[in-house]
Amino acid sequence: MIQSQTFLNIADNSGARKIMCIRVVGTTYQKYAYIGDIIIAIIKEVVPNTKMEKSEIVRAVVIRTSKEFQRDNGMRIRSDDNAAIIIDQKGNPKGTRVFGPVLQELRQWNFTKIISLAPEVL
Repeated sequence: MIQSQTFLNIADNSGARKIMCIRVVGTTYQKYAYIGDIIIAIIKEVVPNTKMEKSEIVRAVVIRTSKEFQRDNGMRIRSDDNAAIIIDQKGNPKGTRVFGPVLQELRQWNFTKIISLAPEVL
């Protein structure tokens, strides 16, 4: 569960290292973001000499959460960290590589580009 003021690691090579969620995109009453949800975040840490700047507002999709995710068949999947990938307005990732595993449910939510860049799909 990702809510406002939650810090997330970045799992791509876009230039940011850590972001902080400031808003969950969706309905006005949605408090939490889960895997596959889009958030609006602010960059808190960046890699030196990149296009990204600190305190820049970006859109990101959540790919891993510490809170367990339950599939339709009953299997529960949990990660060690909260991680996201920075995307543009069309939903394409800004980075060219994805680090760490992603869930196959992202394919249902039309993030096929992220699935194709990932080294491992669970």
